[in-house]
Amino acid sequence: MGLDSVNCTGMTLTELGWNKDLEAACTAYRGKGWVPARLIRETVINYGAFLKGGEEIDVILCGRVWHEAACDADLPSVGDWVMVELGDENQPSVIRAMLPRRTCFSRKMPGNSSQAQVIGANIDYVAVVTDAGSDFNIRRMERYFMLIGRSGAKAVVLVNKADLFPKEQSEQAAAEIAALWDGASVHVTSALNGDGLKVLKKFLKKGITMCVVGSSGVGKSTLVNQLYGDEWQWTSECNEITGKGRHTTTSRELVPLPGSGLLIDNPGMREIQMWTDEATLRDSFADVDALSAECKFSDCSHRTDAKCAIRAAVESGTLDPARYENFLNRSIKKTCRKAANGRRALGQAQQRESAQPRRSNPVRKRCPW
Repeated sequence: MGLDSVNCTGMTLTELGWNKDLEAACTAYRGKGWVPARLIRETVINYGAFLKGGEEIDVILCGRVWHEAACDADLPSVGDWVMVELGDENQPSVIRAMLPRRTCFSRKMPGNSSQAQVIGANIDYVAVVTDAGSDFNIRRMERYFMLIGRSGAKAVVLVNKADLFPKEQSEQAAAEIAALWDGASVHVTSALNGDGLKVLKKFLKKGITMCVVGSSGVGKSTLVNQLYGDEWQWTSECNEITGKGRHTTTSRELVPLPGSGLLIDNPGMREIQMWTDEATLRDSFADVDALSAECKFSDCSHRTDAKCAIRAAVESGTLDPARYENFLNRSIKKTCRKAANGRRALGQAQQRESAQPRRSNPVRKRCPW
């Protein structure tokens, strides 16, 4: 059972997340007869969208919006607000313009691609679901926090399945996670028993959008089912040996919750690769960055250079070796990405100067037309 069972009749734009900034942004399009809509689903051929009043329609993307996007991350995604030219029984409804995003939660696309993959747009909170058992990975949580920090959303973490682990184990996991990010709200919960659901409900006020992410089998779909109040998704039991569950969410959808906010549920993520900038990197590793100011050399590599303050902190036990390695990995990837972007920009400049310049854009989805 899916969104077909959700009764959204009478929902106002404000309840869908509309605000004064969006109202101001859409003023330029009012004279064209276009109407605002929020995207709730994306398929290979079209989108699902909510209009004022909760009416759900299918829309397609016009060629102009597609061509103006530099890469896939600039195309409309779940959670985006768009301006739509309504169709009829003979003509489809068409997305004619995108409205500015307030926040954008994205990761590096899985695999070897250097492109960003948008997980959700205009999100207020990102709720990361994990547990204190086989899924617990403090370095992965560190990556989540970097992505959330860059997005502009706020972080909520649920150390779930507390009914399966000793209380001390779950609390210790929660304490380690909370120590990574001052702004994160971390809670120990049990979706199976319904404990801690009031934590999510506290954030999910009307008009508020939350995105739920995490590995498969950590209880995301059970939480969503309980929030919605119906078994609108299938849930799978975990493998007793591996502790892993099968995917129960197969596509990304924005779901309005009865009497509260909106939820974007995501398929279980096998990869959380970084897509971040230097400012976010510094904020996420502020403690390590502060140590770098004490290094003897301003261009210290923090590996073999003499009198490196960061390496000295690792050797003295004041800096976690795993956090040190994660800092180095993030720095190296950022440097490599900056170099790759520089080479790409140089190549594009050379093409523009050639007698027969060729357009060089990042790989994108095929135009729908």
